[in-house]
Amino acid sequence: MRPGATPAFSVEGSLVKSFDIAIIGGGGAGLTAAIYAARSRRPTVVFEGDVTGGQIATTDLVENFPGFPDGVDGFELGQAMLRQAEKFGATSEYARVTALHREEDGNFTLATDADEFRARAVIVTAGAEYNKLNVPGESELTGRGVSYCATCDAAFFHNQDVLVVGGGDAALDEALFITRYARSVTIVHRRDELRASAVLQERARANAKIAFIWDTVVDRIEGEKAVERAVLRNVKSGDVSTIPAAAVFIFIGQTPDTHLLKGLVDLDEGGHALVDLEMATNVPGLFAAGDVRTRSARQLISAAGDGATAAIAAEHYLAGLD
Repeated sequence: MRPGATPAFSVEGSLVKSFDIAIIGGGGAGLTAAIYAARSRRPTVVFEGDVTGGQIATTDLVENFPGFPDGVDGFELGQAMLRQAEKFGATSEYARVTALHREEDGNFTLATDADEFRARAVIVTAGAEYNKLNVPGESELTGRGVSYCATCDAAFFHNQDVLVVGGGDAALDEALFITRYARSVTIVHRRDELRASAVLQERARANAKIAFIWDTVVDRIEGEKAVERAVLRNVKSGDVSTIPAAAVFIFIGQTPDTHLLKGLVDLDEGGHALVDLEMATNVPGLFAAGDVRTRSARQLISAAGDGATAAIAAEHYLAGLD
Protein backbone atom coordinates (compact mmCIF):
# COMPACT_ATOMS: atom_id res chain seq x y z
CA MET A 1 0.00 0.00 0.00
CA ARG A 2 1.27 3.48 -0.87
CA PRO A 3 2.00 6.07 1.83
CA GLY A 4 -1.11 7.79 3.11
CA ALA A 5 -3.32 4.80 3.78
CA THR A 6 -4.20 3.68 7.26
CA PRO A 7 -4.13 -0.05 8.02
CA ALA A 8 -6.83 -2.08 6.34
CA PHE A 9 -9.33 -3.92 8.47
CA SER A 10 -11.80 -6.72 7.92
CA VAL A 11 -15.57 -6.26 7.81
CA GLU A 12 -17.62 -9.46 7.50
CA GLY A 13 -14.71 -11.26 5.92
CA SER A 14 -13.79 -8.60 3.33
CA LEU A 15 -10.72 -6.39 3.48
CA VAL A 16 -11.57 -2.69 3.74
CA LYS A 17 -9.01 0.06 3.22
CA SER A 18 -9.54 3.03 5.50
CA PHE A 19 -8.64 6.70 4.89
CA ASP A 20 -9.40 10.03 6.46
CA ILE A 21 -10.39 11.66 3.16
CA ALA A 22 -11.64 9.97 -0.02
CA ILE A 23 -11.86 12.00 -3.23
CA ILE A 24 -14.08 10.76 -6.05
CA GLY A 25 -12.75 12.12 -9.35
CA GLY A 26 -9.23 12.83 -10.56
CA GLY A 27 -9.75 16.03 -12.53
CA GLY A 28 -8.54 19.51 -11.63
CA ALA A 29 -10.77 19.78 -8.56
CA GLY A 30 -10.01 16.30 -7.29
CA LEU A 31 -6.26 16.43 -7.76
CA THR A 32 -6.03 19.86 -6.11
CA ALA A 33 -8.10 18.54 -3.20
CA ALA A 34 -5.73 15.56 -2.98
CA ILE A 35 -2.69 17.87 -2.83
CA TYR A 36 -4.19 19.92 0.00
CA ALA A 37 -5.56 16.94 1.91
CA ALA A 38 -2.33 14.96 1.70
CA ARG A 39 -0.24 18.00 2.64
CA SER A 40 -2.31 18.29 5.82
CA ARG A 41 -1.05 14.79 6.65
CA ARG A 42 -4.47 13.24 6.27
CA PRO A 43 -4.47 9.71 4.82
CA THR A 44 -6.01 10.46 1.42
CA VAL A 45 -7.18 8.42 -1.55
CA VAL A 46 -8.30 9.77 -4.92
CA PHE A 47 -10.38 7.64 -7.31
CA GLU A 48 -10.35 8.09 -11.09
CA GLY A 49 -12.26 5.77 -13.40
CA ASP A 50 -11.12 7.26 -16.71
CA VAL A 51 -8.07 9.41 -17.43
CA THR A 52 -6.15 11.39 -14.83
CA GLY A 53 -6.87 15.08 -15.25
CA GLY A 54 -10.49 14.64 -16.32
CA GLN A 55 -11.74 16.76 -19.21
CA ILE A 56 -8.60 18.89 -19.19
CA ALA A 57 -6.55 15.84 -20.19
CA THR A 58 -8.26 15.88 -23.60
CA THR A 59 -7.17 19.48 -24.27
CA ASP A 60 -4.04 19.82 -26.36
CA LEU A 61 -3.19 23.33 -25.20
CA VAL A 62 -4.39 25.02 -22.00
CA GLU A 63 -3.67 28.75 -22.29
CA ASN A 64 -5.66 30.22 -19.39
CA PHE A 65 -4.18 28.40 -16.39
CA PRO A 66 -1.93 30.75 -14.37
CA GLY A 67 1.81 30.16 -14.47
CA PHE A 68 2.03 28.92 -18.06
CA PRO A 69 2.44 31.97 -20.34
CA ASP A 70 3.06 29.75 -23.37
CA GLY A 71 0.28 27.32 -22.48
CA VAL A 72 0.56 23.75 -21.27
CA ASP A 73 -0.53 20.36 -22.58
CA GLY A 74 -3.66 19.33 -20.67
CA PHE A 75 -2.65 15.70 -20.28
CA GLU A 76 0.79 16.65 -18.98
CA LEU A 77 -0.74 19.12 -16.54
CA GLY A 78 -3.02 16.40 -15.14
CA GLN A 79 -0.08 14.02 -14.72
CA ALA A 80 1.96 16.72 -12.96
CA MET A 81 -0.89 17.40 -10.53
CA LEU A 82 -1.13 13.69 -9.78
CA ARG A 83 2.60 13.42 -9.12
CA GLN A 84 2.37 16.39 -6.79
CA ALA A 85 -0.48 14.79 -4.82
CA GLU A 86 1.39 11.49 -4.59
CA LYS A 87 4.55 13.30 -3.50
CA PHE A 88 2.70 14.39 -0.36
CA GLY A 89 1.41 10.88 0.28
CA ALA A 90 -1.94 10.64 -1.52
CA THR A 91 -2.93 7.20 -2.77
CA SER A 92 -4.41 6.94 -6.27
CA GLU A 93 -6.90 4.24 -7.19
CA TYR A 94 -7.70 3.74 -10.87
CA ALA A 95 -11.22 2.50 -10.27
CA ARG A 96 -14.75 3.79 -10.60
CA VAL A 97 -16.70 4.22 -7.38
CA THR A 98 -20.00 2.40 -7.83
CA ALA A 99 -21.66 3.10 -4.49
CA LEU A 100 -21.37 5.64 -1.68
CA HIS A 101 -23.08 5.26 1.71
CA ARG A 102 -22.96 7.15 4.99
CA GLU A 103 -22.94 4.75 7.91
CA GLU A 104 -24.60 5.23 11.29
CA ASP A 105 -21.26 6.14 12.86
CA GLY A 106 -20.90 9.07 10.42
CA ASN A 107 -18.19 7.45 8.32
CA PHE A 108 -18.58 6.65 4.65
CA THR A 109 -18.33 3.39 2.73
CA LEU A 110 -17.22 3.51 -0.91
CA ALA A 111 -17.45 0.49 -3.18
CA THR A 112 -15.66 -0.19 -6.46
CA ASP A 113 -15.96 -3.26 -8.66
CA ALA A 114 -13.01 -4.84 -6.86
CA ASP A 115 -12.69 -3.35 -3.37
CA GLU A 116 -14.44 -1.57 -0.55
CA PHE A 117 -13.09 1.53 1.14
CA ARG A 118 -13.94 3.50 4.25
CA ALA A 119 -13.44 7.23 4.80
CA ARG A 120 -14.23 9.74 7.50
CA ALA A 121 -14.86 12.50 4.93
CA VAL A 122 -15.59 12.42 1.21
CA ILE A 123 -15.07 15.04 -1.50
CA VAL A 124 -16.99 14.38 -4.73
CA THR A 125 -15.29 15.94 -7.76
CA ALA A 126 -16.59 13.63 -10.47
CA GLY A 127 -17.18 16.47 -12.93
CA ALA A 128 -19.81 16.70 -15.63
CA GLU A 129 -20.25 15.46 -19.16
CA TYR A 130 -21.05 17.94 -21.89
CA ASN A 131 -24.10 16.79 -23.80
CA LYS A 132 -23.04 15.62 -27.24
CA LEU A 133 -24.65 15.79 -30.65
CA ASN A 134 -23.52 12.21 -31.28
CA VAL A 135 -22.97 12.81 -34.98
CA PRO A 136 -20.16 11.58 -37.25
CA GLY A 137 -16.98 13.61 -36.90
CA GLU A 138 -17.80 15.04 -33.48
CA SER A 139 -15.63 12.79 -31.34
CA GLU A 140 -12.90 12.50 -33.99
CA LEU A 141 -12.52 16.30 -34.23
CA THR A 142 -12.97 17.17 -30.56
CA GLY A 143 -10.04 19.36 -29.61
CA ARG A 144 -9.45 20.11 -33.30
CA GLY A 145 -12.30 22.51 -33.90
CA VAL A 146 -15.10 20.80 -32.01
CA SER A 147 -15.35 22.48 -28.63
CA TYR A 148 -17.66 22.67 -25.62
CA CYS A 149 -15.93 25.66 -24.02
CA ALA A 150 -15.70 29.09 -25.64
CA THR A 151 -13.63 30.55 -22.83
CA CYS A 152 -11.09 27.79 -23.41
CA ASP A 153 -10.93 27.77 -27.19
CA ALA A 154 -12.42 30.89 -28.82
CA ALA A 155 -9.06 32.64 -29.06
CA PHE A 156 -7.79 29.91 -31.40
CA PHE A 157 -10.24 31.05 -34.09
CA HIS A 158 -9.32 34.70 -34.53
CA ASN A 159 -10.91 36.20 -37.64
CA GLN A 160 -12.47 32.87 -38.69
CA ASP A 161 -16.05 31.71 -39.27
CA VAL A 162 -17.48 29.40 -36.61
CA LEU A 163 -20.75 27.71 -35.68
CA VAL A 164 -22.50 27.58 -32.32
CA VAL A 165 -25.06 24.84 -31.73
CA GLY A 166 -27.80 25.51 -29.18
CA GLY A 167 -30.47 28.01 -28.25
CA GLY A 168 -30.29 28.45 -24.49
CA ASP A 169 -28.54 30.93 -22.22
CA ALA A 170 -25.20 29.11 -22.43
CA ALA A 171 -25.25 29.04 -26.24
CA LEU A 172 -25.95 32.76 -26.59
CA ASP A 173 -23.64 33.81 -23.78
CA GLU A 174 -20.78 31.81 -25.30
CA ALA A 175 -21.60 33.00 -28.83
CA LEU A 176 -21.33 36.61 -27.67
CA PHE A 177 -17.96 35.83 -26.10
CA ILE A 178 -16.72 34.18 -29.31
CA THR A 179 -17.50 37.35 -31.31
CA ARG A 180 -14.53 38.99 -29.58
CA TYR A 181 -12.32 36.75 -31.70
CA ALA A 182 -14.19 35.21 -34.65
CA ARG A 183 -15.07 36.97 -37.88
CA SER A 184 -18.59 35.53 -37.78
CA VAL A 185 -20.66 33.31 -35.51
CA THR A 186 -23.61 31.38 -36.91
CA ILE A 187 -25.99 29.96 -34.32
CA VAL A 188 -27.65 26.72 -35.43
CA HIS A 189 -30.85 25.94 -33.53
CA ARG A 190 -33.25 23.04 -33.98
CA ARG A 191 -36.31 25.20 -33.23
CA ASP A 192 -37.68 28.42 -34.70
CA GLU A 193 -37.28 30.36 -31.47
CA LEU A 194 -34.65 30.60 -28.76
CA ARG A 195 -34.95 29.41 -25.18
CA ALA A 196 -32.45 31.94 -23.85
CA SER A 197 -33.38 34.88 -21.65
CA ALA A 198 -34.78 37.98 -23.35
CA VAL A 199 -31.72 40.07 -22.47
CA LEU A 200 -29.31 37.61 -24.10
CA GLN A 201 -31.55 37.33 -27.16
CA GLU A 202 -31.54 41.10 -27.57
CA ARG A 203 -27.76 41.25 -27.29
CA ALA A 204 -27.24 38.42 -29.76
CA ARG A 205 -29.64 39.83 -32.34
CA ALA A 206 -28.00 43.24 -32.06
CA ASN A 207 -24.51 41.85 -32.65
CA ALA A 208 -23.52 42.28 -36.30
CA LYS A 209 -21.24 39.24 -36.17
CA ILE A 210 -24.04 36.83 -35.19
CA ALA A 211 -26.40 35.13 -37.65
CA PHE A 212 -29.03 32.43 -37.06
CA ILE A 213 -30.06 29.26 -38.87
CA TRP A 214 -33.44 28.05 -37.62
CA ASP A 215 -35.16 24.64 -37.53
CA THR A 216 -31.84 22.99 -38.27
CA VAL A 217 -29.60 20.31 -36.79
CA VAL A 218 -26.02 19.27 -37.47
CA ASP A 219 -25.90 15.90 -39.23
CA ARG A 220 -22.13 15.64 -39.64
CA ILE A 221 -18.91 17.51 -38.91
CA GLU A 222 -16.19 17.15 -41.52
CA GLY A 223 -12.51 17.92 -41.91
CA GLU A 224 -9.20 16.19 -42.55
CA LYS A 225 -7.01 17.23 -39.61
CA ALA A 226 -9.37 19.87 -38.19
CA VAL A 227 -12.94 21.08 -38.63
CA GLU A 228 -13.55 22.44 -42.13
CA ARG A 229 -17.31 22.27 -42.57
CA ALA A 230 -20.61 21.04 -41.12
CA VAL A 231 -23.45 19.27 -42.87
CA LEU A 232 -26.82 20.68 -41.76
CA ARG A 233 -30.38 19.40 -42.13
CA ASN A 234 -33.58 21.41 -41.88
CA VAL A 235 -35.91 19.43 -39.61
CA LYS A 236 -39.04 20.73 -41.33
CA SER A 237 -38.14 20.50 -45.02
CA GLY A 238 -35.45 17.84 -44.81
CA ASP A 239 -33.16 19.96 -46.99
CA VAL A 240 -29.45 19.26 -46.51
CA SER A 241 -26.77 21.92 -46.83
CA THR A 242 -23.08 22.34 -46.12
CA ILE A 243 -21.57 25.35 -44.40
CA PRO A 244 -17.83 26.07 -44.11
CA ALA A 245 -16.59 26.55 -40.54
CA ALA A 246 -13.30 26.47 -38.69
CA ALA A 247 -14.98 25.37 -35.47
CA VAL A 248 -18.22 23.98 -34.09
CA PHE A 249 -18.98 25.06 -30.52
CA ILE A 250 -21.64 22.84 -28.93
CA PHE A 251 -23.72 24.19 -26.04
CA ILE A 252 -26.69 21.91 -25.49
CA GLY A 253 -26.27 21.45 -21.76
CA GLN A 254 -24.24 19.21 -19.53
CA THR A 255 -25.00 16.35 -17.18
CA PRO A 256 -23.20 16.40 -13.82
CA ASP A 257 -21.89 13.05 -12.64
CA THR A 258 -23.83 13.09 -9.39
CA HIS A 259 -25.50 9.69 -9.58
CA LEU A 260 -23.71 8.68 -6.36
CA LEU A 261 -25.27 11.67 -4.58
CA LYS A 262 -28.90 11.14 -5.59
CA GLY A 263 -30.98 10.47 -2.51
CA LEU A 264 -28.02 11.35 -0.32
CA VAL A 265 -27.63 15.15 -0.66
CA ASP A 266 -29.74 18.04 -1.93
CA LEU A 267 -29.45 18.63 -5.69
CA ASP A 268 -30.70 21.45 -7.91
CA GLU A 269 -33.03 20.93 -10.88
CA GLY A 270 -30.07 20.17 -13.14
CA GLY A 271 -28.73 17.50 -10.81
CA HIS A 272 -25.86 19.58 -9.40
CA ALA A 273 -25.02 19.32 -5.70
CA LEU A 274 -26.10 22.24 -3.54
CA VAL A 275 -23.13 23.42 -1.46
CA ASP A 276 -22.20 26.32 0.78
CA LEU A 277 -19.12 28.53 0.45
CA GLU A 278 -16.97 25.75 1.93
CA MET A 279 -18.21 23.24 -0.69
CA ALA A 280 -20.11 21.41 2.06
CA THR A 281 -23.34 19.60 1.21
CA ASN A 282 -26.19 19.17 3.66
CA VAL A 283 -24.60 15.88 4.79
CA PRO A 284 -21.86 16.32 7.44
CA GLY A 285 -18.47 15.24 6.12
CA LEU A 286 -19.58 15.15 2.49
CA PHE A 287 -18.31 17.86 0.14
CA ALA A 288 -18.74 18.53 -3.59
CA ALA A 289 -16.44 20.62 -5.79
CA GLY A 290 -15.96 21.53 -9.43
CA ASP A 291 -18.53 20.87 -12.14
CA VAL A 292 -20.67 18.62 -9.92
CA ARG A 293 -21.67 21.55 -7.71
CA THR A 294 -24.27 24.16 -8.48
CA ARG A 295 -23.26 27.39 -10.24
CA SER A 296 -19.79 26.20 -11.15
CA ALA A 297 -17.80 28.39 -13.54
CA ARG A 298 -16.76 25.22 -15.42
CA GLN A 299 -13.12 26.32 -15.67
CA LEU A 300 -9.97 24.51 -14.58
CA ILE A 301 -8.84 27.37 -12.35
CA SER A 302 -12.19 27.59 -10.54
CA ALA A 303 -12.33 23.79 -10.19
CA ALA A 304 -8.87 23.86 -8.60
CA GLY A 305 -10.04 26.57 -6.22
CA ASP A 306 -13.10 24.52 -5.33
CA GLY A 307 -10.90 21.51 -4.64
CA ALA A 308 -8.62 23.47 -2.33
CA THR A 309 -11.61 24.94 -0.48
CA ALA A 310 -13.22 21.52 -0.05
CA ALA A 311 -10.01 19.93 1.23
CA ILE A 312 -9.46 22.72 3.77
CA ALA A 313 -13.07 22.42 4.92
CA ALA A 314 -12.73 18.62 5.19
CA GLU A 315 -9.62 19.08 7.34
CA HIS A 316 -11.51 21.47 9.63
CA TYR A 317 -14.40 18.99 9.83
CA LEU A 318 -12.05 16.15 10.84
CA ALA A 319 -10.17 18.35 13.29
CA GLY A 320 -13.50 19.09 14.95
CA LEU A 321 -14.19 15.39 15.31
CA ASP A 322 -10.71 14.72 16.69
